[in-house]
Amino acid sequence: MTEQRNGGAAVVESLAAHGVDTIFGIPGTHNLELYRHFTANGVRAITPRHEQGAGYAAEAYARVSRRPGVAITTSGPGLTNAMTAAATAYAESQPVLLVSSGMPTGAEGRDLGQLHEGKNLSGAMNQIVAWSRRVTSADEAAEAVTEAFSFFTGRRPRPVHIEIPVDVLEQAWSGRPRVAAATAPPAPDPVAVGRVAELLAAAERPLIIAGGGAVDAQPEVTALAEALGAPVVTTVNGKGVVDEAHPLSVGASIRLRALQKTAADSDALLVVGSELGDSDLWEGQIRGRVVIRCDIDPTQLHKNCPADHVLLGDAAATLRGLIEALPSKPAGGVDRSAPLRAACQEEAAADAGVYAEINAAVRAALPTQTILVGDSSQVTYFGSVHYFDLPGPRRFCYSPGYATLGYGLPAALGASLGRPGAPVAVLLGDGALMFSVQELATLVEQRLSLPIIVVDNGGFREIEDQETARGIAPLGVELHNPDFSALAAAMGAKGIRTTSMTDLSDHVAAAVDADGPTLIHFDIR
Repeated sequence: MTEQRNGGAAVVESLAAHGVDTIFGIPGTHNLELYRHFTANGVRAITPRHEQGAGYAAEAYARVSRRPGVAITTSGPGLTNAMTAAATAYAESQPVLLVSSGMPTGAEGRDLGQLHEGKNLSGAMNQIVAWSRRVTSADEAAEAVTEAFSFFTGRRPRPVHIEIPVDVLEQAWSGRPRVAAATAPPAPDPVAVGRVAELLAAAERPLIIAGGGAVDAQPEVTALAEALGAPVVTTVNGKGVVDEAHPLSVGASIRLRALQKTAADSDALLVVGSELGDSDLWEGQIRGRVVIRCDIDPTQLHKNCPADHVLLGDAAATLRGLIEALPSKPAGGVDRSAPLRAACQEEAAADAGVYAEINAAVRAALPTQTILVGDSSQVTYFGSVHYFDLPGPRRFCYSPGYATLGYGLPAALGASLGRPGAPVAVLLGDGALMFSVQELATLVEQRLSLPIIVVDNGGFREIEDQETARGIAPLGVELHNPDFSALAAAMGAKGIRTTSMTDLSDHVAAAVDADGPTLIHFDIR
């Protein structure tokens, strides 16, 4: 078949020029000129069973790989199906490029009754992501891809969208892709760095909070904590920034009142790369006697907790500057981490119940470097956040901010392809599974050897608990579930049901080396 260099080639060649070798998407009537060029440009086209799954897969791909994830949709419903995933990437600060086809030039917004026609889908996307751009030519399409990859460097990562009219996809193109120049992050003020270093060194009760903006600064956060003898707590997106087996690690315990009380008493509270949002704090708050905020995004430096001192810059570079500026003998060093971690674990246990034991059993069965994928499930936010220790960042895929159900299975797809060879496991609830159960077929198709542990509590237990707390009789939360193990087998996976914690560990360990995914139905009803 003749390969025509057209608007589709402009996009795909530009993606390949920026190192993209995998996209997630579903071919449709209006985006086929993109699909024409994938194979010739060395780009794998992975087909989830729903465009929302494509978006979640791209988000998790970016989360574990440090490279932007790319999702492709057709026009109209293909794009609107992916909107929740795009909003998730925005809430979780992940670099995702969503490319969609669109109505022909001049037809947009005219209500002509065309296939997949929408009123103004680029405008709608612009309210969800960092920016959306509808292009008018093949050259502009190539330039928009370059602009996207430039946007992904040197600033807080956020998703973007490019809409390409179907006639532009078919338009002849003789250009060449231009590779984006990296944008340098803001450099911290050296005078402010020196002042903060002196303050940290003099502190008797320093505390470090590391968020998602610190995930690429593990050596620096760890070294600074060791120099100060400072406990380190993370947000959920910062989980693993300091090895959770490290003596100074307090884990992802920022929501717990024991931690928030300790922060309030800190005479040097250093917050690195976090907005300190309610999705992490659960109606609590972070305050400190002296607050220092370090962030690459200037709009975050006083958000939700006013700062006494601010450092605008990349986390790793800023922390290296602080370490170099520290006096030789900081005042800190009293071991406050062990008792603080114990207090946090005791508090977390009140919510976790059986989920703590489940996570311990799953953790024991998996390799140390496993990437764990969760969902908006009690077993994740009451369990995995606190009881599945990680040795490093970018190994926990979960959406605490947008808190969407159905993230787990497609995110496992993206995580597995984003870090090939790394063990991946999924641990989620039955309600979350049913939001995207169709993606089990995609995992089978890709022959991904991963355990999928489904903790079955019979429906939407969190919402049932909230109804009960408000004096509302349970309504809409007690759900009929299929035979999960039989459903898995019907899709080509291995399916197992158990109620034994010991058997759970054995099944998880066996699933890591299986030929394809294994769904383990763990019934706790």
